[in-house]
Amino acid sequence: MRTVLLVSLAALAAASPAAAKGRSYTVTIDKMKFGALPPGLHVGDTIVWVNRDIFEHSATAQDKSFDVDLQPGKKASTVLRKAGTIAFVCKYHPGMRGKLSVAR
Repeated sequence: MRTVLLVSLAALAAASPAAAKGRSYTVTIDKMKFGALPPGLHVGDTIVWVNRDIFEHSATAQDKSFDVDLQPGKKASTVLRKAGTIAFVCKYHPGMRGKLSVAR
């Protein structure tokens, strides 16, 4: 009985969406613009932000779900933790904006 229970729990954990590893996507910042935003994002995916500009930038979610500061020539990442449309902005250059569409 105990073995059956353990096997059942292991099968449930393997089938759980939380157990699935998310994908990684890169968004490049260059010439004061966010590059192409990836389609088909899901909770658990990672966005790697790459700053190819000569200025400091950020990727700051308006709902406060992430806030990534990027020095010139550096990269940083964030894991998407919630579904929905997430509007973001560069807090240093408010004209730089974007929206990520994240599914469960």
